[in-house]
Order: sequence, then C-alpha cells, then structure tokens
Amino acid sequence: MIVVTGGAGFIGSCIAAELNRRGQLDLVLVDSLGSSEKWKNLRGLDYLEYLDKHKLFGFLKRHTDIKAVVHMGACSSTTELDANYLMNNNTRYTARLAKWCVDNQVRFVYASSAATYGDGGLGFKDDEDQLDQLKPLNMYGYSKHAFDLIAKRRGWLPHMAGLKFFNVFGPNEYHKQNMVSVVYQAFHQIKHHGEVRLFKSYRSDYADGEQRRDFVYVKDVVKQTMQLLESKVGGIYNAGSGTAHSFNQLVTAVFAAMDQPVKINYVDMPDSLRDRYQYFTEADMRKAREAGLASQPYELNDSVRDYVVNYLMPDEKHEAGRHEPF
Repeated sequence: MIVVTGGAGFIGSCIAAELNRRGQLDLVLVDSLGSSEKWKNLRGLDYLEYLDKHKLFGFLKRHTDIKAVVHMGACSSTTELDANYLMNNNTRYTARLAKWCVDNQVRFVYASSAATYGDGGLGFKDDEDQLDQLKPLNMYGYSKHAFDLIAKRRGWLPHMAGLKFFNVFGPNEYHKQNMVSVVYQAFHQIKHHGEVRLFKSYRSDYADGEQRRDFVYVKDVVKQTMQLLESKVGGIYNAGSGTAHSFNQLVTAVFAAMDQPVKINYVDMPDSLRDRYQYFTEADMRKAREAGLASQPYELNDSVRDYVVNYLMPDEKHEAGRHEPF
C-alpha cells in the first residue's frame, strides 16, 4: 500500500491520480475534509480507504504492508496567523509521521516549501548545509522550515526526500479559496470583469506587475514526486521550473489562452503583506537535475494554455473560488 496524505487536496489528489494511471490502486488517502469542496477531488480516484488525518497513526499501528508515504497534507495558507495550529499541523504531525517511516524503513516523500527561503537574500539553492541560515517571512514558511531542520538534526534526510514547492498551479486547486494560484484567479477575473488585478510594486527596482516568481505546473511537480518515490535518493530538492517569470507575463498568457485583450489594473497591496511579500523566487534546479529528478518542464505559455483550455474552461466547479488580487 501507498499512503498519500492531503489526498483530497491539490497536489495530493494529482499524485494519487498519477499513481492510479501507473496501475497503483492500493492507496490509502488521508485528509481532513471538513466542509470544503475538496471532497470532489476524490471522485474518479481508485483507493482502498479514506482516513481522516487523526485516524492515520492508529491505522499505521495495524498495518505492516505499507510501501511508501507521500506526505502532502498541511495547512498551506501563507496568511494563517495561528502559530500553534501551524506548528501542530505542519511541523509536529510531519515529524511524527517521518519518525514512523524511518523506524519502519518505509519510503517517505514530503512537501516542504519555497516559503522557507524567506526574502531570497541567500538565494534559492537547496543546500542542506545552509538550512540553519534561512529566515522565512511568514509563519507558514517557518512551520515548514522547522520540520526541515528537525529532519536534518535527527539524521533523517538520507532516508527520506523533501520537495520545496515553488508557485504551483493546475487542476484540482479550486477549493483553496484565497490561496488558489494566480492563473486560476486571473481566469475568473477575466471571465467576469474583463481585466486582471495585480498588486502594485513597493520597491523601486520592480515596476508594477514585474515582481517575479517561479511558477511551475502541477504536472511537472507530480512527475518529480514520482521520480523521488521510485528512487532511494535522500535529501531536500527544489520543485520549480527553474525560471522566474513576472506576474505580467503570467497573466498575459492567461489572456492569450482565453483569446482576450490584455487589461491589467494595478491595485494597492494590503499593509499586512508589504513586509512579508516575496518579490523574486527562482528555483535552483541543479541539484535535482544532477540526481536525475528534474526533466524538461512545461514552457510557461504551454502550461497556462493547457490548464485554461483543458481544465478551467470546461469545468464549472471552478466557480467556487474567490477572486482576489495577488
């Protein structure tokens, strides 16, 4: 059996779908559904059992035939302010699960985050020797960073693999409310208002909309996750495209995919975000490539078009999202 936590979530459900495509049907999907719409991501998946996240450790005690755990379950909100919740959910839960996997020699692949890099002053190189120097800008990033440090200090990293996800977008993210991707939000803003709202820049070295991020398609990070799952490579690896693009470039690609004229409205950034905003991220993919874990990613325009044309346009369930600027 393979356990996938966050199995009803964005990346987790895409990983489960890819495992199904490869013939893996003995899946145990773990999540916390609550009253969200993400239960819809379970439709069409073949799996043995669904578990609430609080039932997982009891299940593990009763089963010895688990081959791997893919841990994608976490609170992914970069604006979540409840530090106790984030530490319990993202750090301690992960540490408990990782220890079980190490003790039982079960392959463990987990989600870290590019938010651990903070303002990028030390670059975006997945060098485990500099982990102690990183200073995340928000509590979410710190909760992810805290587990990376635990794994390093306890000597677990050679026995497991972490992925520092950059700005991932793609199908199955519709339930993430204000944390949905730029592409998702832009599609709905164009559909309903004919324009896209982007945050103004508050740094003189970046024009409005020229803040740059590493936007990566979920199909690329799923492929990298599969490569780690099937290998014995240990350590932490970046999961990005390796190329930064501006928000202007990204939303222009959405306008093009929808065959609409470009119209961008730059709006004020909330004061609460200005000191915690990343103006530039770009995954250094050399370590992943050297380990054979990073194949040629989708080109930005191609990935945006695939998502918009093949998923967002035909699927009315994506109306559930909020349409915030980003």
